[in-house]
Amino acid sequence: MERQFFKKFFCATLLVTTVIVSSPRRPAAAADLPPINKTYTQNKDYQGYLKFFEEVYKTVEKNYYHPVTPRDFMKFIYIFNTKIYAQLKLAGKSQKYIKWRSAAHLIDALKADDDIFSKFFPPKDAKRFEKEVLGKKIDLGIDGALTSEGFVVLRVEPRSDAHEKGLREKDRILTIDGQQTITLSQEKITELLTPLEGQTVRLVYYDRRQEKEFTIDVISKEYFRQETFLVPVDVPGVFCIQIRQFNRATGEDMTEFISSILEKDARGLIIDLRGNPGGPPLAAREISAFFLPPHEEFAYFQKKNRPRARLDVPEIPAELRYHGPIAILVNEKSGSASELFAGIMQRRGRAVLIGQNTAGQVFLKSMFHFSDGSMVLLVTARGHHPDGAVFSFDGVTPNVPRDDQEELIHFAAEYLVARPSALSSL
Repeated sequence: MERQFFKKFFCATLLVTTVIVSSPRRPAAAADLPPINKTYTQNKDYQGYLKFFEEVYKTVEKNYYHPVTPRDFMKFIYIFNTKIYAQLKLAGKSQKYIKWRSAAHLIDALKADDDIFSKFFPPKDAKRFEKEVLGKKIDLGIDGALTSEGFVVLRVEPRSDAHEKGLREKDRILTIDGQQTITLSQEKITELLTPLEGQTVRLVYYDRRQEKEFTIDVISKEYFRQETFLVPVDVPGVFCIQIRQFNRATGEDMTEFISSILEKDARGLIIDLRGNPGGPPLAAREISAFFLPPHEEFAYFQKKNRPRARLDVPEIPAELRYHGPIAILVNEKSGSASELFAGIMQRRGRAVLIGQNTAGQVFLKSMFHFSDGSMVLLVTARGHHPDGAVFSFDGVTPNVPRDDQEELIHFAAEYLVARPSALSSL
């Protein structure tokens, strides 16, 4: 029935220029609308566009958190027929470009005015975005700088194949697949260290610890980047963990750092989420286990016409739970999972937030892929506190507003030392 409706509608938009684009007050008369090129009906590519747009629309209609209607879709099709298609054809754009660029216009036409996140991605952009948002990389996991003695390693990703096979920071890579690094440019070395997935690269390097050369075959593979780091604090007994972005390995990295902190006489913990764009909500849920009682409700998301998707606090060994005072640093770039975690910790009275209002992005954003490799990113649900309060579009407001981001870690450390009992968990 729906498909018949759309087919009839497409035909109507091509042959009759009547009430498709009407104002809320009165329907548009045929004389008000520019004529449609009827030769479009004979164009095979054009019919393919319409079929694809219908698929995109139905995806939005079924999954988007905000209601959309066939009328919204009709308005877009009319604009496509009378403006977008002709302009792109005259500009000499390819069939794929017309299809994907127009689909991006369709998403813009359907989404809510305050939604700046839902978006259409062509295949290459979709693949790149998915890797970035999930915190994935595919390479050898090696960064460094070219010197007169060779390529000095500045960082090796802990979950990369190079790290597993022994390469460490400050080692010197002497040759890459038989090419001496001192004869290559920095750009060429970077290219050689980022091969396609599954490709093997032979490295000869000098191990500074053992003071000898080693040869290893390193495979380019997909891994989760380390985005969690321990940052020095100049106040004794206060520690700072910086989380640059959440991914599926965040909990694993947090376990290592929390274990280390718990072995010491910690007076306070700072969690720096400034500039953290977020990541999977489940990663925020996972690290809540270090600070909140197990099995309690952490937060929930609710999609359209579906039950609540509740997130509870996972259970971890009691010896890994941190009960001391916590300060969380946030700014306007702290979004999604980072402000979800910060907001829950604040509302539960488990942490004080210091800095600027967060981005206001506590949504559940889902990726929907199409057969041609393109993708739509949609806001499918909004985040809620366990008591039902919704996360504001204006973001989470800090307990201690502070626009000055300089020396904020030092400020937070002194704040924690001065108020230990008020910020601790029993």
